[in-house]
Amino acid sequence: MNHWPTSLESSWFVVARSRQVRGKPLAVKLLDRPLVIARTTKGRLFALDDCCPHRHVPLSAGCLTASGLQCAYHGWTFDADGRCVAVPGLAPQTPLPLARVGSASVMEFDSLVWVRLDGEGPKEIQSNFLPAFMHRSAAQAQRFVWQSTWKGRAVDALENFLDAQHTHFVHRGLVRSPRHRRTAEATVSRSGGSLQVDYHGHADQSGLLYRLFESPREIERAYFDAAAAGTAQLEYRYRNGSALYFTLHFSPIGESLTRVHGTLHVENRWAPRWGISLFAWPFLRRVLRQDQAIVEAQAKNRQRFRREEGISTELDLVRPALDAVWTSRTSRLSDDHECVRQVRMLL
Repeated sequence: MNHWPTSLESSWFVVARSRQVRGKPLAVKLLDRPLVIARTTKGRLFALDDCCPHRHVPLSAGCLTASGLQCAYHGWTFDADGRCVAVPGLAPQTPLPLARVGSASVMEFDSLVWVRLDGEGPKEIQSNFLPAFMHRSAAQAQRFVWQSTWKGRAVDALENFLDAQHTHFVHRGLVRSPRHRRTAEATVSRSGGSLQVDYHGHADQSGLLYRLFESPREIERAYFDAAAAGTAQLEYRYRNGSALYFTLHFSPIGESLTRVHGTLHVENRWAPRWGISLFAWPFLRRVLRQDQAIVEAQAKNRQRFRREEGISTELDLVRPALDAVWTSRTSRLSDDHECVRQVRMLL
């Protein structure tokens, strides 16, 4: 029995970088479902269940032909829709078996491969099926990419990324310091599976990253949307006209194993790309490693004590919206009511 909420099957998840899917099929796993991602000879992406219906050999062990994806065992071949189009050895005029492989919707955006498991995406998929915040960065922005695998739950990793309160301790001195808390106000807007958190009263931060690489902020904002349930974004806009968009994509391989893809888009900064790569990116990678360590410690201890969900307060701004998507057993989010609330805190 699939333990994942039905709503997640109608959401888009990042499973790979575009450059990973070239001449050979690529095996991936999403929500405990093994898939193979490949391209037709014309470059069109397709996603099938990674199992040949003949003798159940992984299709990812096969190869691409002009007709489709060919199994490595007996050569059965399947087109981009999963239909069997060739069985080597059959006598002429012999009908092909009515065999078909399960398929999923797939598309490319921001040089990443996105999959939707319910297969309900249209044949000609456009990126406007993704949340609006994925389209905010300018085309000329500098782009940096990172990926890893975390031994933890995707929903916990999402909360960690969107949560500001942990930064004083997990990233002590790098992002914030617990000795320099100041009053701030957060506006939490939630509607139909989407979440936006705007922070006010904190134009600067006390950590080393801000002092080295940033300037007074005009906007500090966090985004989440059920249309891409594993994706979240932090947006920083500065008074000097520059902007940073830090986006992380958490795709569950299984219950306690998550594939992570991250992108940083940098707009209107005077620093050259090599300078950001050489000086700023190592600090950001350190922050990400700290996040990974705390999420993995959380997962290990949750399992050790057999704990479910923890205790929350009004400071846990994002967890209700995440739980509505990640723990709901329904396929719709109509019960995710519209609301806007203000929360005062020490940040």
